[in-house]
Amino acid sequence: MSSATTTPLVVTGADLLGQGVQDILVVDGHIAALGADAREQAPAGAQQLHADGMVALPGLVDLHTHLREPGREDAETIATGSAAAAAGGYTAVFAMANTSPVTDTAEAAERVLDLGQRAGYVDVHPVGAVTKELAGLELAELGLMARSRARVRVFSDDGRCVHDARLMRRALEYVKAFDGVVSQHAQDPQLADGTACCHEGELSGRLGLPGWPGVAEESIVARDVMLARHTGSRVHIAHVSTAGSVEVVRWAKAQGIAVTAEVTPHHLMLTTDLLTGYDPVYKVNPPLRPAEDVEALRTALADGTIDIVATDHAPHVRQDKEHAFTDAAFGMLGLEQALAVVTTTMVTTGRMGWADVARVMSAAPAAIARLRTQGQGLVVGAPANIALVDPAREVTVDSATSQSLSRNNPWHGRTLTGAVHLTLLRGDVTAREGLVWGGAA
Repeated sequence: MSSATTTPLVVTGADLLGQGVQDILVVDGHIAALGADAREQAPAGAQQLHADGMVALPGLVDLHTHLREPGREDAETIATGSAAAAAGGYTAVFAMANTSPVTDTAEAAERVLDLGQRAGYVDVHPVGAVTKELAGLELAELGLMARSRARVRVFSDDGRCVHDARLMRRALEYVKAFDGVVSQHAQDPQLADGTACCHEGELSGRLGLPGWPGVAEESIVARDVMLARHTGSRVHIAHVSTAGSVEVVRWAKAQGIAVTAEVTPHHLMLTTDLLTGYDPVYKVNPPLRPAEDVEALRTALADGTIDIVATDHAPHVRQDKEHAFTDAAFGMLGLEQALAVVTTTMVTTGRMGWADVARVMSAAPAAIARLRTQGQGLVVGAPANIALVDPAREVTVDSATSQSLSRNNPWHGRTLTGAVHLTLLRGDVTAREGLVWGGAA
């Protein structure tokens, strides 16, 4: 991980969370003072970082990232994925377990942790598998992973649903002992089988593509919130994509059930009509949905029913993605453009303010993961994990400039509002204007 900068730093002219300009003094990797105190307490020789016109956000935290290492280093490595995260304003990411070998042991979790520390761009936290080999038959080493140096608190078979209700119940009961959470990929395999590749509806029939009904997601969400109530444990719903799932989560929260939920940037902006060109870059799991579902997701994020934005960053090499639509791999990139998508869809439209963005992209994901070192906000004493954002700058996305090894970027050619200018991890610059700056890689 990046070490604290040895030279004190004063960030001047930044608008903290859109609530007013305050200078920020960083000393020994922490926020030492704000506002007038920052100027008065700055030691002689402190570096100056001018941020006029910028919004200062706490470093972003992604609860759902696929870094592919070990096993598919041709698509992404922990180092390149971490670099992409830093360029996108992130200071912490959670690496999903569907690697090869699967992160289903304490040893595997510690290996991911060590590789993240070696890269140095962001804090990389391993997500542990719920079941051994993601096979859905037997629980993985949940307790050993939780007690390891990696201190795993988030468990998921993402890419596969824990579809056995009895096994899901056991997982929820087990993680409760150490305040863990199970992140569920909600997909009933009987309702959305291996051939399903897009939203089931009029368009899928017209295109001749096997459809995936919303109820395949909604039925698992409903089951799991009831299991969470029964066990008194925590469940997190990954990549919510339908209005029906939103209603189930809203009901569950009203009942006091310990459920949280995430939405991806692509489900906030992209709709199923993009599939008319059969472009496999838009093949994703769960699939893109109609406009009415997108509207429900935006409303739910704004009113707090959906707790966080998580990228589901899913890099693929060209030979896995460039196939006929039905044969192409699921997934798309997300880390570098996530904040701009949220700015474009939620901030410029007036649905959310910058403090809300800090909540759904930093504080809440850190809280769900019980992460102690991130998401504390821009307050005195907190680690100096900061993203400086140019809120009005428009950027046309060019996939060729991505820090990721892969190029399956659904935002290529789109103009988005809001650009990350600079990212600080514990006071050290890790990325500037899309280019990685720090780290050890």
